[in-house]
Amino acid sequence: MSDDQKPAPPPSWPGIFQKIQARTPARIFVERGPAYSTPMQLALRGAHASAVDAVWTEFDLQKDLPSDFISRWNLFQVASRAESKSQYLLRPDLGRKLSDDAKTMIARNCARATDLQIVIGDGLSGAAVSEQVPALLPLLVQQAQGSGWSFGQTFCVRFCRVGIMNDLGDLLRPQVLVLLIGERPGLATAESLSAYMCYRPCAGQTDADRNLISNIHLRGVQVEDAARRIASFAARLMAAKRSGTTVKEEAKDLPE
Repeated sequence: MSDDQKPAPPPSWPGIFQKIQARTPARIFVERGPAYSTPMQLALRGAHASAVDAVWTEFDLQKDLPSDFISRWNLFQVASRAESKSQYLLRPDLGRKLSDDAKTMIARNCARATDLQIVIGDGLSGAAVSEQVPALLPLLVQQAQGSGWSFGQTFCVRFCRVGIMNDLGDLLRPQVLVLLIGERPGLATAESLSAYMCYRPCAGQTDADRNLISNIHLRGVQVEDAARRIASFAARLMAAKRSGTTVKEEAKDLPE
């Protein structure tokens, strides 16, 4: 929600409320009364519609990312075992497995055992991928090159769930896998991206074995900060030779 759409606190409220409200897209300090004001009600309905659209709109590489960006990074698209958006939403388990065709295509086009492998997944918001990835991916490549890491071929997975990292790890065997995936939309934004990270992912792992940097969007974690934090965290995972709940970000890497 943009600042001009956000209903302002009543003018009688102290200025501190305006300052706090300006720091977050969350709807705080709204007008009191028996019901929402008309501007607030319209803003909520608009945000809900955007969230629904983000969930149901099917991501397509050629349509949703710039052609020069696709060419620059030689991106290609594969799919999970889910065959449609409806099936993807009803059967989360299918979104956690690569299709047979996907495994063949990935094996043909991607190097194994690289230091860093980045994969793009549509998740529950293809809009997040369209908005954040074109700026974020080049920064991540730059960070990897600056660290002297070998870098795997990036590609996109349609109908993707986070658990697909296990299949990807079994197939490609990278040191660190980063999955850039669209988050479940909320009423603040439908364009928020997450970066899930795992050291040597493999079958049987759970979210407890992964790390996460979330809320990558214009009013959340900026792409420049996200790239720096992802690269720094990847270095920590490589040094620790593990990932998950036992590895934490260092305070110096967090935004002020």
